[in-house]
Amino acid sequence: MVFGYSTNAFVKFRLVDAVARIARLGFKGVEIMADRPHLYPPDVDDTHFEHLRQTLVAAGLKVTNLNSFTLFAVGDTYLPSWIEAERQRRDIRIRHTRDCLHLARRLGCTNISVPPGGPLSGVTRREAERLFHEGLEQVVPLAEELQVRILVEPEPGLMIETTRQFREFMRGVRSPAVGLNFDIGHFFCAGEDPAEAFETLLEWVGHVHLEDIAATRVHQHLIAGQGAIRFADVLKHMRRLGYAGDISLELYPYVDAPEAAGQESLAFLKPIFADAGYAV
Repeated sequence: MVFGYSTNAFVKFRLVDAVARIARLGFKGVEIMADRPHLYPPDVDDTHFEHLRQTLVAAGLKVTNLNSFTLFAVGDTYLPSWIEAERQRRDIRIRHTRDCLHLARRLGCTNISVPPGGPLSGVTRREAERLFHEGLEQVVPLAEELQVRILVEPEPGLMIETTRQFREFMRGVRSPAVGLNFDIGHFFCAGEDPAEAFETLLEWVGHVHLEDIAATRVHQHLIAGQGAIRFADVLKHMRRLGYAGDISLELYPYVDAPEAAGQESLAFLKPIFADAGYAV
């Protein structure tokens, strides 16, 4: 297991500078934001990519995940989505996912995370699921060819929020190239026990996001230790279940102080990881 820090907390820095800062904090991995201002695929040329590759090597960081969730370059946090009524909008999401699969392969990263459909607006749940499955069918062959998994990330307020909804959605998926980016805080926001949800969904988990959440369960990412999530219980349970995949800290609200947020979180979590049997 490698513990990384997502660059989406460092949007006020160039990607290579974010990578260097994350390494100096003591993280062994980095999750890269596949969007502006970091690694939006249409902006990447060979010179840019080689500079990034050399920076990662010099920093000794593993790319734990390519975060392909947002599309600020052409939309916002959730849109364009997999489930919009307009085909042209869905095609943007599909093209972005294909581009990110290629980038992940070049980076030696074995997974990308994608949104769970999108906001249910203007379509029924049944139609939304059909559109999402249809979209995945257009990218799964490439994922299988490149051996890069597409990890759906349930999130409060979107088409897939809960354990039950994810399991129901996966009944229509036939490829092992599609899995789950398990965000501990998101399942807590949905009213679930993250440890129990993790056990239920273990067969699909390919990567984990970590952040704290207040006792109110409002979806607002907090520095680890400032909320109500019982990380010791969750991480020990994950370890008992045999999870050895990577985990990334995601603190995008802290763009004004990403290093301080990462440092505080790492200091809080290190002994908890160690007690659970994970080396970070």
